[in-house]
Amino acid sequence: MFCNLIDGQWRGSGHAIVNRNPSDLHDVVGEFATASAGDMRDAVAAARAALPGWRATTVQQRADILDAAGSEILARKQELGTLLAREEGKTLAEAVGEVARAGQIFKFFAGEALRGHGEWLDSVRPGVEVAISREPVGVVGLITPWNFPIAIPAWKAAPALAFGNTVVLKPAELVPASSWALADILQRAGLPDGVFNLVLGSGRVLGPAMLEAGIDALSFTGSQATGQALAADCAARGIKLQLEMGGKNPLLVADDARLEQAVECAINGAFYSTGQRCTASSRLIVCAGIYDAFVARLAERTAALRVGHALAPDTQIGPVASEVQLAANLRYVAQGQAEGASLLCGGDALQLATPGYYQQPALFAGCTAQMAISREEIFGPVAAVLRADGYEHALALANDTPYGLAAGICTQSLALATHFRRHAEAGMVMVNLPTAGVDYHVPFGGRKGSSLGPREQGRHAVEFYTTVKTAYLGL
Repeated sequence: MFCNLIDGQWRGSGHAIVNRNPSDLHDVVGEFATASAGDMRDAVAAARAALPGWRATTVQQRADILDAAGSEILARKQELGTLLAREEGKTLAEAVGEVARAGQIFKFFAGEALRGHGEWLDSVRPGVEVAISREPVGVVGLITPWNFPIAIPAWKAAPALAFGNTVVLKPAELVPASSWALADILQRAGLPDGVFNLVLGSGRVLGPAMLEAGIDALSFTGSQATGQALAADCAARGIKLQLEMGGKNPLLVADDARLEQAVECAINGAFYSTGQRCTASSRLIVCAGIYDAFVARLAERTAALRVGHALAPDTQIGPVASEVQLAANLRYVAQGQAEGASLLCGGDALQLATPGYYQQPALFAGCTAQMAISREEIFGPVAAVLRADGYEHALALANDTPYGLAAGICTQSLALATHFRRHAEAGMVMVNLPTAGVDYHVPFGGRKGSSLGPREQGRHAVEFYTTVKTAYLGL
């Protein structure tokens, strides 16, 4: 049994999560100890006790540990990518890429640990100077989702540790193996006991226990409903909060778009990683002049996508991550048809050589902005095409959503690209690129119902993981 990491010790339990491969349900990835609310309290207490020592370490010590962890992750990217593909279901190429990103994130924040973030100013008063410094926010709780089981823990944990905080990580119950591997790597990289704690199990049990135990800050990525509940609870407790809660991202295809480029952007954004990305472009808003040609070509390409075992070399789309998610996807397919959308291809569950949660990607046309498949985050390989009269109508449709994470446009016009970049109500905008796929050294986040609090990743991560102190010095 793989155990929880609490105060530098691997702690088991009487219950276990059985982690199965969604590509082959006969393949058990491992059994992982399920923590209790008491275990969570112990983990937070350990992080609290370790905080003074860790925040007092030199920036070089922190940088060396993070760099060592990043180096090991990169050296083992094929092995860890295979593990990730087995537990989450994304193709091996995508899984290895995600692991590499995690390693790069740790190396980036090793550098950030060394880079100063303070200021030294003259006061408006004579003989007075002002020092503005940043200090660790304290004990940070991290709650991460199942769709990026090593990259998201990495982009939360690395800056937290780099800036002198201690960490309690609660990964999604569905994907414990990648987080366990990360905890093992960090432990062996030289983190003192209690600085990084891993607590596995049910969010319904461990989430409230984490808040009740007295953390100073919480970074959460997950559903909008859970995020909103956490926001209310954290506000009542005075806990600093960072939320990432998904998206319903538009890809606008203008009349002058290059057809093949636009189709490839749509295929990648809507269906790669089985559509299980918060930045996925599940709304394809197409101007009338290119609509017929785009829909015909996209349907052809979608129908030809190869669904299969995540580790098979010719697989383009792996399985859905879980039985629950597959059932939800199929309900949306049925609802789209019931509401009058035209299902051009796909949507069915598939029976392949190994038992798994396979689904043929679904493409709907003739959709309206009011349909559930056009408004609600499905988090699966289901895309809705909406016809727009022209660019202005398409922009209005793109912004007609309670979410605001990512938005994309395909166009050859610099004027349209610039206008869209300035007027799209989203935190991230892509031009002639898929909406999904972002770099590790730049800020990540959205607006409206997608995000709350400071941005993740890049230098902007310092805003959440530190607090500002202003000191006046009389000369």
